[in-house]
Amino acid sequence: MTKVTAHSFFTDFDIDLFKGGKHYRLYNKLGSHITTLNGEEGTYFAVWAPSAKAVSVVGDFNFWNEEEHQLNVRWDGSGIWEGFIPNVGKGNLYKYKIHSHNNGIVTEKADPFARRCEHPPKTASVVWDDPFIWGDGSWMKKRHQHNAINAPYSVYEVHLASWKRKFKDNNRSLSYVELADELVSYVKEMQFTHVELMPIMEYPYDPSWGYQITGYFAPTSRFGYPDDFKFLIDKFHQNDIGVILDWVPSHFPEDDHGLGLFDGTHLYEHPDKRKGYHPDWKSLIFNYGRNEVKSFLISNAIFWLDQFHVDGLRVDAVASMIFLDYSRNYGEWEPNMFGGNEYLEAIDFLKELNEEVYKSFPDVQTIAEESTAFPKISRPTYLGGLGFGMKWMMGWMHDSLQYFSKEPIYRRHHQNDLTFSMTYAFTENFMLPLSHDEVVHGKRSIIGRMPGDEWQKFANLRLLYSYMFTHPGAKLLFMGAEFGQHGEWNFQESLDWYVLEYDFHSGVQKLVKDLNVLYRKYPALYEKQFEHDGFEWISYDDHENSVISYIRKGNSEEDSLVIVCNMTPIPRANYRIGLPKLGNLTQIFNSDYKKYGGSGVSNKKNVSIDKMSWNHREFSAEITLPPLGALVFKIES
Repeated sequence: MTKVTAHSFFTDFDIDLFKGGKHYRLYNKLGSHITTLNGEEGTYFAVWAPSAKAVSVVGDFNFWNEEEHQLNVRWDGSGIWEGFIPNVGKGNLYKYKIHSHNNGIVTEKADPFARRCEHPPKTASVVWDDPFIWGDGSWMKKRHQHNAINAPYSVYEVHLASWKRKFKDNNRSLSYVELADELVSYVKEMQFTHVELMPIMEYPYDPSWGYQITGYFAPTSRFGYPDDFKFLIDKFHQNDIGVILDWVPSHFPEDDHGLGLFDGTHLYEHPDKRKGYHPDWKSLIFNYGRNEVKSFLISNAIFWLDQFHVDGLRVDAVASMIFLDYSRNYGEWEPNMFGGNEYLEAIDFLKELNEEVYKSFPDVQTIAEESTAFPKISRPTYLGGLGFGMKWMMGWMHDSLQYFSKEPIYRRHHQNDLTFSMTYAFTENFMLPLSHDEVVHGKRSIIGRMPGDEWQKFANLRLLYSYMFTHPGAKLLFMGAEFGQHGEWNFQESLDWYVLEYDFHSGVQKLVKDLNVLYRKYPALYEKQFEHDGFEWISYDDHENSVISYIRKGNSEEDSLVIVCNMTPIPRANYRIGLPKLGNLTQIFNSDYKKYGGSGVSNKKNVSIDKMSWNHREFSAEITLPPLGALVFKIES
């Protein structure tokens, strides 16, 4: 058995930071790194396996023979095994063969820090070096000077494998390089400000959609090389589009080559099944109380921001992390030291994560997918919050879809479903999501939930999106929803692009593009989207007519916009709304325009505001409401 040579690559490693859970750049030390020792080129390997009694690197360079290259355990008690192997370089396959002190267990594991993995179902890690010359300097400078909280934030959520497929080429997915052409140009044409990619970290099982990760530091090889993925991000940035990655620190799969029982012990997962196993997803849960695991996870978040220039992380399943009793029955969980159901170690981890992210990258956003009333998710840690930049507004999503699924004749009895969101809209920095989770598992597509005949279905959809884009908060729309795809999302098939040949579908697509333009153009829709004084009701209590009206405000009073939504298919002439001042109403948007597939019911260019009291206001105006339509007006003095 050959002991491989130790290497000075690790001489400046701070063991106290690592063991204290404060080393946030572990990817610079652990994993495989192509380097030179004494003039000889090779690869340095380092892996954390504290319960191992022997660790070997096995690969295609030694015929997978564990006798050839055994690593040395470090003297500092870190539990890290390391060594330099000459003549091993870019493209070589490898794993770690680990003999455990625990009952003689032997494991063969992929490298937790590998920069590239084999294409599934193969499971080896790949030695990789991907120097890349970035061309996004202008974007990064602009991002650094830009406060996303007070700017338009409209997100197009994408599953790369199924956005568009080459039907004539064995129905294959597009590569990163092909996506850099087709997806980037589409997102730019549609005027979204950001794209959110469902998990692209390496995952073994396609039906998991990427949410069961085995290669946390490797972009999936399904679509190309890591530098190809950098090329895709670079193209987005060169076209002024931000990139958000779905990130999954909540759980990981039990696959033999993954993190579970890594060195024959519960190294990454919590040893107590009540904290270490997720009953919903049949997967393992990280041990958030173990310092080295915290360093691993925070280093992973920093890695994507640092090495891949991503602009945000959407953190999956936060609710499952912060509650001990999440999806567990009585007796399946144990209260914390204070008798509560909060998972204190996980909460501390999330706070530490956000503190480090915003300290190192103050111009990015972390976004929590969190579905409960847990307070201050998107408030700074120094104010007692978790420190996220934004939180998904799951209540708005649920209530809005429930309301719009009802026949208009019944909506008068459910107007509170529509208006309730404004009672808590500013307790967090909310993002309004119509995500992938809402178009699978029998829930139907968004258009599939709309009632009525075909015309009414599409009018309802246009109305829903108009309400969404004029409601306070950032926006997120899952691919296919922007043109009213009828079928549920299928991760194995392309979106139904052919439906754009039909007017109603192309009309919805035009509407979403125009809503993005509207959102970007008018400061009243974004400057105070997370502040109380950015919104004011005109009327929320016209239940009989199922009409709501409100004002959106920016930093300047002159920027205010008036929005009116008619939730029934009955057009209403001479409908009066109260207004804050005299002048004219200028219609700048109408979801019922004929170009969208609407009926064309509209207002004249300028509507005079009268000195007539209405809706508890001194002034008012009469307008015409289109059927199942939303109107946006600017007040011209």
